[in-house]
Amino acid sequence: MAGKREQPEDLVMKLRQVEVLQGQGPGITEAVRQIGVTQTTYNRRRRRYGGMNLYQLKRLNELEKENARLRRAASDLTLDKLTPTEAAWGNF
Repeated sequence: MAGKREQPEDLVMKLRQVEVLQGQGPGITEAVRQIGVTQTTYNRRRRRYGGMNLYQLKRLNELEKENARLRRAASDLTLDKLTPTEAAWGNF
């Protein structure tokens, strides 16, 4: 059975928690273990979400959704433009 996916907001909070735990003394390995992920997962999440606050994260999500919507619109327009020209050439 697949595990539950965490929301990006939760991931940012866990990254902050690791920073706090690391500042209290234990090494990075122990701090990562306390939040329940592997070192590799922590490094991947830190690269993606490190240094972000919640406002920036929400803005990133909004921009990603808008970008996906615009890509769909552009591909639909391109497809609509190419279909009549291919039909005129007899390419079916």
